[in-house]
Amino acid sequence: MIGIVVTGHGNFATGITSSVKLIAGTPEKYVAVDFKQEDSTDDLENNLKAAFEELKDCEGGILVFSDLVGGQPYRQSSELSVKLKDKYNIVVLSGTNLGMLVECNLSRGFMEDISALADMAVETGKGQVMRYVPEAE
Repeated sequence: MIGIVVTGHGNFATGITSSVKLIAGTPEKYVAVDFKQEDSTDDLENNLKAAFEELKDCEGGILVFSDLVGGQPYRQSSELSVKLKDKYNIVVLSGTNLGMLVECNLSRGFMEDISALADMAVETGKGQVMRYVPEAE
């Protein structure tokens, strides 16, 4: 199974995880890593490393969902994916929304290709963003 790490600013990771649990039940091989105001970048790095270690038996790799491209959780995850490439197969995404996270959590039970799952996540995420325009009366 492909492991999932969700990370982001403030309580983004645990907040969106509570919604995933409500919609799809408690996920397996899934770790939420918040980056709170009182945390240093070293704290974030250590927490991400601990999450990767917790998911070390995920033979399909580890898919990281972060909130903002360029934000510290995204940058730290990306840097670790390079530093730890001999130990883990880590793919990092940004711009996470609930729809993409729920679909990937449910789909990874039958998808073994982390690249295909990552691509699906991006497409699902894009499809979840839209503007409601009421019909003219």
